[in-house]
Amino acid sequence: MRLFGLFLALILAAEIVALAVLGAVAPDTPTLALAPIPPLTLFVALIARRWTSSTAFRMRAISPEAITSHWRRPPETDSPDALSRSIVERAIEIRRSLAEETSEIRVEMCTLGYMACVNDMITLTHLTNAELPQAGFLRRIQLHRARKKATDALAEARNALPPGALRATRQEQQ
Repeated sequence: MRLFGLFLALILAAEIVALAVLGAVAPDTPTLALAPIPPLTLFVALIARRWTSSTAFRMRAISPEAITSHWRRPPETDSPDALSRSIVERAIEIRRSLAEETSEIRVEMCTLGYMACVNDMITLTHLTNAELPQAGFLRRIQLHRARKKATDALAEARNALPPGALRATRQEQQ
């Protein structure tokens, strides 16, 4: 939003300066007739901003590959706590998306997101098991708690999916 505002302010300032210079350089030019240009620019920019930030516009630009690749990170850079939070956040988003609307495309996208979460859960389990032997008492409690939160969130996301959604996606059935 900051860059948009800065960009818009620069354009409006350039238009106003151009109108002022035009009025000073060519006094016989009808600058009063050109005065509505800056407010119209502002109006068009705000309408365009509202339209491009709408959910419908952003959904057309998204693909299942973009969703699953966006969340992929190398497992060695993740801590069990960060990976658990990521799984919980995505599981909550899956449940929220399915509560809004259950179209076939949305179900498939949520299914792909759920499968990515399951893959991350496997990574979380490996990271937790690797860290548990040398962890102290409090750290063990934190690791078990993080894994339990992620497991519970995944179970709730799975319950939100319609029956049969995890069998195979439409592309795999063809």
